[in-house]
Amino acid sequence: MFPITHKRVLSDSVFEMGVHAPKVARKVRAGQFLMLRTDSKGERIPLTFSDWDTTCGEVRFIVMRVGKTTHKLSHLEVGQELADLVGPLGRPTHVGGLGRVAVIGGGVGAAVAYPVARAMCEAGDEVTVVLGARNKDLLVLEDEFRALPLRELVVVTDDGSAGEKGLVTAPLKRLAEADAIDCSFAVGPAIMMKFCAQTAREHGVPCTVSLNPIMVDGTGMCGACRVSVSGKTIFGCVDGPDVDGWGVDWEQLMSRQRVYADLEREADSEYSKGCSCTL
Repeated sequence: MFPITHKRVLSDSVFEMGVHAPKVARKVRAGQFLMLRTDSKGERIPLTFSDWDTTCGEVRFIVMRVGKTTHKLSHLEVGQELADLVGPLGRPTHVGGLGRVAVIGGGVGAAVAYPVARAMCEAGDEVTVVLGARNKDLLVLEDEFRALPLRELVVVTDDGSAGEKGLVTAPLKRLAEADAIDCSFAVGPAIMMKFCAQTAREHGVPCTVSLNPIMVDGTGMCGACRVSVSGKTIFGCVDGPDVDGWGVDWEQLMSRQRVYADLEREADSEYSKGCSCTL
């Protein structure tokens, strides 16, 4: 069992949770993820580490409530326990020797972008962060990003309620056109990563993306997370989550992500009937 040590509400549907898992905290590196179950009958879901502390043995992750399991998670409080937590899984993000890099985080993708940007800064890379969301209420970890020794932090919202109005691809395009970056890293909704990779490719800028395919076991055995990259099938949980964004078959990825969307909504609706929907 893994006791919950921290909970912070970030928006109406997004929250951060910390869990005591000292063995995991000692091993985790930026870009990796974990698998958890809320209880013995619950499903396994993947979530990316947003932070960790080897001193107190805590790992943190950010969750958006989108289905039954994340809804159940939202009702757990400090002092309660998770049944299972396995990690770290996946390959760490490559840092160091990158030169000038743009890190783009969209929505809850900021949970991945933050430790990646931090690790890059610590490794001596020159980092510009583009932080995007639909509106100001959905921006997460902005203060944490501002505390990093970045070259620049650019905030973008779809509706202009914070920072620039528009999409994260606009500042990425400016940076590329000004020859201000050597490479890029994008994480967020698949459609956002697709257009970040496309924008970067148009300007000859390498783009690494952190994929979020459907996962079941997190060890490469089930094959649920398979993705086509540069014409080859890879497994997101063991070969990723970081891959070359230029080579991803984005239409295949997004189609596979939608396979269980209706069942997810149905399960969440049934669960919601018996509980409050507030965090």
